[in-house]
Amino acid sequence: MSNNGFHVAVVGATGAVGQQMLNTLEKRNFPIKKLTLLSSARSAGKKIVYKGEEITVQEAKPESFEDIDIALFSAGGSVSKALAPEAAKRGAVVIDNTSAYRMDPEVPLIVPEVNKEDLKKHKGIIANPNCSTIQMVAALQPIRQAFGLNKVLVSTYQAVSGAGNNAVKELNDQTKAIVNGEDIQAKILPVSSDEKHYQISFNAIPQIDKFQDNGFTFEEMKMINETKKIMKMPDLKVAATCVRLPIATGHSESVYFEVESNDVATSQIQEVLSSAPGIVLEDNPSEQIYPMPAYCVGKDDVFVGRIRKDLDEDQGFHMWVVSDNLLKGAALNSVQIAETLIEMNLIKAI
Repeated sequence: MSNNGFHVAVVGATGAVGQQMLNTLEKRNFPIKKLTLLSSARSAGKKIVYKGEEITVQEAKPESFEDIDIALFSAGGSVSKALAPEAAKRGAVVIDNTSAYRMDPEVPLIVPEVNKEDLKKHKGIIANPNCSTIQMVAALQPIRQAFGLNKVLVSTYQAVSGAGNNAVKELNDQTKAIVNGEDIQAKILPVSSDEKHYQISFNAIPQIDKFQDNGFTFEEMKMINETKKIMKMPDLKVAATCVRLPIATGHSESVYFEVESNDVATSQIQEVLSSAPGIVLEDNPSEQIYPMPAYCVGKDDVFVGRIRKDLDEDQGFHMWVVSDNLLKGAALNSVQIAETLIEMNLIKAI
């Protein structure tokens, strides 16, 4: 720890995203003078090492946020609903990685490369978007700035880690069982609280989160609504189909989008993306160069490739977008929000 910096709390410190938040804070040398690790009562008492210092995880309570400057939340929506206002009331700036506040009109929904100016409007709570939304809008924003944007259709191919550590364990257990000719057990996916569960190993499940009355899942509606909010385009035409694949980490997306002009070339899209912040262009089909989830794990960027013009729609293009869902899709974006608050002088160490 440093004598200079911020008192940071991580809520949900023992979970998959919480662990990545700690790794990201350490990797980026975030200015921390004191670190408080919080979790449910069940996980309280565990010890986590940060920069060589062993820290005991405490149970998250309202009083836990006294003297906290920045609170990174990733412990589930119900925890955020209960404790984020308590943290903000005590003077902390909350960066929440759940869906609890994303569509609250009073809470900015932030991807720093897209809409960091909205941070100026925060009232103590800032929402981190859904993992699949983050990588898509990061890729679409430079295109929108250069050529406009009229329509987005996305199909996602999402990693099991998005459903938590236990889902990844179930994937591994099922794979071993199938290879060994043993019976498999499915208790978690597609949604642990639903009545039916299906194997994910050697399978694709076209359901992430619960179905809504309109036939879309909650995950799909998150992508639709969050994209419109982040880009400040309430009338943007957006549709999503979200699918879970037997991949541990790394979300992939097939994105069809339409720009405002008929005379945009594929090379122009590539040129804009090649210089965009946080984007890595991997797009050379002749040499079989394109993004893949196996190669994005542990990397901070959003990778884009397979850019091509639609054969029938003059304004239409297709691209393939890949990112580590636990990093840019969650932990990294949260930390980048905190870094941006500091850069914009919107928060100062006490």
